[in-house]
Amino acid sequence: MKTQLNSIVRDPSLAPEGKLKIDWVQAHMPVLNEIRKEFERDQPFKGLRVAISLHLEAKTAYLAKVVQAGGAEVVITGSNPLSTQDDVCAALVEDGIAVYAKYNPDPQEYKDLMVKTLETKPDLIIDDGGDLVSILHSERQDLLAQVRGGAEETTTGILRLKAMEKDGSLKFPMVAVNDAYCKYLFDNRYGTGQSVWDGINRTTNLVVAGKTVVVNGYGWCGKGVAMRAKGLGANVVVTEVDAIRAVEAYMDGFTVLSMDDAAKVGEFFVTVTGNKDVIRGAHIANMKDGAILSNAGHFDIEVNLVELAAMSVSKRVVRRNIEEYVLKDGRKIYVLAEGRLVNLAAGDGHPAEIMDMTFALQAMALRYVNENYEKIGSQVVNVPYELDELVARTKLQSLGITIDTLSDEQKAYLDSWASH
Repeated sequence: MKTQLNSIVRDPSLAPEGKLKIDWVQAHMPVLNEIRKEFERDQPFKGLRVAISLHLEAKTAYLAKVVQAGGAEVVITGSNPLSTQDDVCAALVEDGIAVYAKYNPDPQEYKDLMVKTLETKPDLIIDDGGDLVSILHSERQDLLAQVRGGAEETTTGILRLKAMEKDGSLKFPMVAVNDAYCKYLFDNRYGTGQSVWDGINRTTNLVVAGKTVVVNGYGWCGKGVAMRAKGLGANVVVTEVDAIRAVEAYMDGFTVLSMDDAAKVGEFFVTVTGNKDVIRGAHIANMKDGAILSNAGHFDIEVNLVELAAMSVSKRVVRRNIEEYVLKDGRKIYVLAEGRLVNLAAGDGHPAEIMDMTFALQAMALRYVNENYEKIGSQVVNVPYELDELVARTKLQSLGITIDTLSDEQKAYLDSWASH
């Protein structure tokens, strides 16, 4: 085992509270519990150091403990300054995991903590948004040689990785966990859908029913946000740049408008695109008094806060995680969680049962890349289907659900091209 590392956390005395949170999610993560048993038996990461950058709350903490159970020395940092929970960080330190993370550090300290994580010279990486990989390839190439490969959690991160792969910059294999069925079908759709409204509702304490919700983007996350908004009784408007997804949103029963038109009618706005400047000053100029803006994309660039600030005569915090901008004509625009991920910065993120499946994929993807990194080479690869299916079957087993299997005759029929 490598040299023991010193942690940087805000308050070690918070550990008991963090432990309670971790114990709660562990009791609701049966798939990851099965993988932990396998890891304890096989020790797939014995003698290796694993660096993790994810939203550092209880569910992530339990993933770190599962990887640790597989023999790894684990070092972890946050992937968003407002989603880190200090009590969870303290609890992980007590469990022998090195932590470099605090809630709401200033931008330079946030980056420094990420760099310190990389300076531990990890063999494997679990990344969220591609930040660790990006720093390694752009600023700390001296640390690249040690890294065998890793796994990426998000749509945004995979877009960055594929851009690196395309121009030949990527120096080790990365598994695109976000593109696995058990990730985007459940985590992105049901997880984001529920957790976004958990964050908005607990933060605003306002009714959603009868109001107009504008969902910017109709990918899997946007589908979940729109579905849950409809369930809360909202009138849902979808904006899109993809014609196929726009037709899908229309046939799912939602109104489809351009953002210029949606800006005039929306009362709640949720950006879920992974792109920048989805809501700009030109849109804000046409919004209703009291419009509430929130973001569920990875980075805080989907709502252009610079342009909003330039249009405003004052800004103040009116409630925790709600900033009020007063425009020159007296209209008030509210921004949740500083434009950061509203489901994590203003909530607890996805439900434990959802992240159970996602983090099971992460754990198995990490094992897969460690066992195959020389064969894979420097490219972005998908999670093997058999691992994806194994997560689903383990989930069904935990629910007490049995499904059918094909007979040999049925398999032969499906595999044959001849007339029957």
